[in-house]
Amino acid sequence: MAKQLLIYESAVPVNAATHGSLSFEPVPDYTFAASINAVPLTAVEIIAAAPEYAIVFVASGDDVMPVAVLGVRTDQNLFLSSDSRWEAKYVPAFIRRYPFVFSMSADQKTLTLCIDETHPGFNRDGRGERLFDEAGKPTPYVDRVLGFLKDYQAHAERTRSFGKRLKDLGLLEAMEAVVTTPGGEQVPLRGFLAVSRDRLRALEGEKLAELASTDELELIYLHLFSMRNFNDVKDRFVGAIGKSTAAVEATAAS
Repeated sequence: MAKQLLIYESAVPVNAATHGSLSFEPVPDYTFAASINAVPLTAVEIIAAAPEYAIVFVASGDDVMPVAVLGVRTDQNLFLSSDSRWEAKYVPAFIRRYPFVFSMSADQKTLTLCIDETHPGFNRDGRGERLFDEAGKPTPYVDRVLGFLKDYQAHAERTRSFGKRLKDLGLLEAMEAVVTTPGGEQVPLRGFLAVSRDRLRALEGEKLAELASTDELELIYLHLFSMRNFNDVKDRFVGAIGKSTAAVEATAAS
């Protein structure tokens, strides 16, 4: 079955009849994220993510959302160690919420808690946290999971508003990064957007003041600051192919 939402092999609704005896034991294994080269961020995460990740924006339909760049090639996450541990201090919430996720009804009015049953932490041996008690009621652990997912959902909605504001103000421009390996191979990374410094400087004072009043101007500067972390992505890429040096250049796409 094709992966859903980037990292979920099979997200199924949680219910007492099927999962009444199921427990979840967290394991430090991020194999599920090995084949993604970017991960969505909510706006509130940008402060924590900017020191370690290159943060760019991607367009999906009418939405513009920030993402943390994890790799150069489409199916390569360079932030995983050889034993599939996460190699950064900050782990994005999109990753931390796995193997749980909300599914939205067709009318977008109802959210259903789902799990990816393929996660190795799920077991029926009582290891970790039970999902349901003996009476078939959700445990406090499930309540905490629901709280986390609801917070994530709320932050995601606010992030869509942030992306829409950047789009409406005309601040975003198409960019591409090209990594050149010591062997001379040029590996492009395309399909992302970044705030144009020139367009930001040209923005009228009233609009800048509005961005500052909502703390979105700070997020913009953190995004621009984070772009230097493309060098770290480059270094990880070079290390992954057993080389020692490479060049990276980010430019406006023509």
